[in-house]
Amino acid sequence: MGWIKRNLFFVIGGVLALGLLGGSGFYIYQGWSRNSAASDKLNEIYNTLKDLSGKNPGPGNDQNNNTEIARDQEKQVSRWIASSGDYFQPIPAIPQSPVTSETFAAALRRTVAQLQGEADGASVILPPKYDFSFAAERPLMQFASGSLDLLAAQLGEVKAIAEIIFSTRVNALDGIQRVRVSSDDANGAQADYIDENSLTNGLAVMTPYVVTLRCFTPELSRVMAAFATSSNAFIIKAINVQPAGAVMSPDPSTVMSPPGGFMPPGGMPQPMSPPATGKGGLQTVLKEQLLRITLEVELVKLLPKS
Repeated sequence: MGWIKRNLFFVIGGVLALGLLGGSGFYIYQGWSRNSAASDKLNEIYNTLKDLSGKNPGPGNDQNNNTEIARDQEKQVSRWIASSGDYFQPIPAIPQSPVTSETFAAALRRTVAQLQGEADGASVILPPKYDFSFAAERPLMQFASGSLDLLAAQLGEVKAIAEIIFSTRVNALDGIQRVRVSSDDANGAQADYIDENSLTNGLAVMTPYVVTLRCFTPELSRVMAAFATSSNAFIIKAINVQPAGAVMSPDPSTVMSPPGGFMPPGGMPQPMSPPATGKGGLQTVLKEQLLRITLEVELVKLLPKS
């Protein structure tokens, strides 16, 4: 103890020096640990880059920057998606939201009357008193709860489909079938509906319709072209073609004759007989006949952007 008292300052200095040496050693150890971790991370990144450079395609090199090329391609795809929006225009609901029973009932009667007038103007035959698949709803003034927005959307879509058909001037529109969206549809005729449902994925809602019409082959080609060039995304999923046969309109005399043909009173369209020719004359190779067409049409509606 006497020695310590005589060398107190030396002892205190030694203790401080030992403390500083311990702190320095701990600091050096921490630095070494950080450097080691950073070195391991750097080696991991280096190995990752080495693996990527060996893949096909890789990120590229000084001559070919595949990463930049990928960015350019992504921009091209984005521009294409933006331009394709012109073919996915939404069809306005009838009437526009907010929809009430009163506004929908009035809009339904007005739209059906408008479509009947357009059909008459285009010389397209409709079934008697045809309601364009809304026979169950047309006499109603109150509608099932929660169905008005869906019915309004369908009314707008049915109108768009019918007007496409009218624009091609087919002989007859036998019917449009839609998906049931309301409990009121349970009281409707089976011929107005299809036993399917709309499908939804991460991008769009696909709603099916079935259209039945009668026409000749030139009108059929116009129908296909009209759906393909529509600003709404209609996709023809299937087509069934068969001779119209005995399926005639209520007034056969109003059915349009095929090109170069005639309509006998009360009969089916018949091709005109070719002029009499001598031996070795021209022969008839194609006789146009009225066709009954069933189209399975799907409407693609893009989901709102989140």
